[in-house]
Amino acid sequence: MNTLRIALAQINTTVGDLHGNRDWILAYCDRARRAGAGIVALPEMAVTGYPPEDLLFKKHFITSNIAVLNDIARRVEGITAIVGFVDRGKDGELYNAAAVIAHGKIMGIYRKHALPNYSVFDEKRYFTPGDDFKLFSQNGIPFAVNICEDIWVPDGVYLKQAKAGAKLIVNISSSPYEAGKIAEREKTIARIARLTKAHVGYVNLVGGQDELVFDGGSVVVDPSGKIVARGAQFKEDLLVYDVPVAKKRAAKAVVIKMDPVVNKPMLRKNNVKPLPLIDEIYAATVLGTRDYIMKNGFKKVVIGLSGGIDSSLVAAMAVDAIGRANVVGISMPTRYNAEDTKSDARRLAHNLGITFYEIPIEPVFESFLAVFKPYNQGIPFGLAEENLQARIRGNFLMAFSNKFGWLVLTTGNKSEMATGYCTLYGDMSGGYAVIKDIFKTKVYELSEYVNAKAGLNVIPRSVIKRAPSAELRFNQKDQDSLPPYPVLDDILVSYVEEHRSLDEIVGKKASADTVRRVMDLVDKSEYKRRQAPPGVKITKRAFGKDWRLPLTNRYKAS
Repeated sequence: MNTLRIALAQINTTVGDLHGNRDWILAYCDRARRAGAGIVALPEMAVTGYPPEDLLFKKHFITSNIAVLNDIARRVEGITAIVGFVDRGKDGELYNAAAVIAHGKIMGIYRKHALPNYSVFDEKRYFTPGDDFKLFSQNGIPFAVNICEDIWVPDGVYLKQAKAGAKLIVNISSSPYEAGKIAEREKTIARIARLTKAHVGYVNLVGGQDELVFDGGSVVVDPSGKIVARGAQFKEDLLVYDVPVAKKRAAKAVVIKMDPVVNKPMLRKNNVKPLPLIDEIYAATVLGTRDYIMKNGFKKVVIGLSGGIDSSLVAAMAVDAIGRANVVGISMPTRYNAEDTKSDARRLAHNLGITFYEIPIEPVFESFLAVFKPYNQGIPFGLAEENLQARIRGNFLMAFSNKFGWLVLTTGNKSEMATGYCTLYGDMSGGYAVIKDIFKTKVYELSEYVNAKAGLNVIPRSVIKRAPSAELRFNQKDQDSLPPYPVLDDILVSYVEEHRSLDEIVGKKASADTVRRVMDLVDKSEYKRRQAPPGVKITKRAFGKDWRLPLTNRYKAS
């Protein structure tokens, strides 16, 4: 029995940064070579970043990505590299592809067979599916390559690759995170290993790209389905493992002869364990927020601090993402803000160590009311005046953003976004919606997690215990307008994430009247969600690419 040392390089690429991605690919190839690896695998579309979306319609982008791949090939020495890129066929068709590189040249190209076209994926919009594969043999050890979705489909190309003699199957992926998916993914890879009776090396992208977060978590699985090595989650890592493989003559294999590595460095023991679910969700949100901020060239962020739980959690996450010196909190009270919420905003800022400004907007609010008074025809105080406060706050936050180049982080959660309990051009004003895909009940769990992680009440206990309120009128409570959040969130999971009907939800979650009211709120609020900033995808169905309902829509579930 021989061993083939492989390295799985889960790197954080940036869409469109072809030369930056090239440099990072080459750096990890060099790290893998110095670690004694004979093969290094990098993520799906590592050259372009993933997903490049309609950049793929730009012919010059495709040409540039191929030129960068060729440049990478010329520079790779002393190791075989498997690199994801976009290939172009003779008639101009595009392929999601992997190049196998050795000795300064491309030894073969694999084109992805299974193109996902569900959830956040649109690969059939851009790519033509591949229909064949090459078997490779490095120093007598046969291996094959496939890409992401290829291992998720039944009777996939992996069966043909194993039948052809592959004893190592390398899957390069850019598989986005959603809560609970990591365990499902590992089960899938284990099943493929058992079916093929081969070792499977799975490398995944890591990092944030707009709404998506890629969690890494690369693995090596043995033929029995046992995970024998695991990469870190939510951070870059080079996972190196010695795969025990018998030499075998494989017909029609592309032969790669590589000088054996003398005096290989000792491998550290791999004892990485999967994170608990709440840790996953927190890490994914922080990573997605950090990368959106930094990859778009922002240095600082500004947050409207109300003294409530949502803005408190967002501020804590922002500090973890980019550091306290780069986070600014602004409290903007009116007559309706209680003293305890104002003091909680100050206390939170102090606990986090962030810059804090308190700018009372009562004079501005009064001036707006005075101007508006002749036109309101004696209609009593209501929604217009409530929303006016939120819009004044949004104006102040955007003014700070324009003046100093800070990114405004919005603080609305998924429960609010679902039901429209948010104000266009008010609390929805901003560049990134950190907790847009986190339900209110989960906001409370994450806030408790923040405090437990810190070992002290960074988020004041009074914030967590207080009944939630928008504080846009005296004695206002969220529950005046919405069902209790545990009830609401149960209904929303069924209706939004599972697309269940009224009859399927009633009885299990709440009364028919309550369910119907929530469904109506969701349906009527689509126009607001279309105008919301992007935010980190956490759940199976996030508002954004996962959710594409028509704005003009008369269908009502009964």
